[in-house]
Amino acid sequence: MSADAPVMSECLTRGGRPAFVVNVEVFLERDGRWLLIRRGRREAHAPGMLAGVGGKVEPDGAGLDVLEETARREVAEEIGVDITGTALSYVESGFFVTDDGDPVVNVVFRATMPPHAQPVAASAEEVEGFLWLTASEAQGDPDCPPWISRSLRRAAAQPGTPA
Repeated sequence: MSADAPVMSECLTRGGRPAFVVNVEVFLERDGRWLLIRRGRREAHAPGMLAGVGGKVEPDGAGLDVLEETARREVAEEIGVDITGTALSYVESGFFVTDDGDPVVNVVFRATMPPHAQPVAASAEEVEGFLWLTASEAQGDPDCPPWISRSLRRAAAQPGTPA
């Protein structure tokens, strides 16, 4: 996957406009370290690689604050942590094409992990495990794709974030 990759297949709406999957990704920080998940080995896109917690906007979730609500839903579904009331800060957005050809608009947020929350993998098929890393440590991990490392560095560089 590359931010510069061409769209492999053209997806169009009924009106003939380009259609994209909208994905939301959250990097959760605690004590200067960031929670990264290891994606399940059977995932269609980036299996076994490190990532933030996230997933797709669902049609039944469309409405006001759809990106923020998707972020909260995905964190609860994937790692069992309730971040209701936790501030989400926008980090960046980007475009990529999945390993199986879907065009995706990815929106990245950062948040502070609630103090006593302990992540658990709700589905081992989706989340194989967790790592708590600094942005520098993530950059040196061979399973951390460059786009994840970039997003994490940008999240860590935001004001109010421990170095």
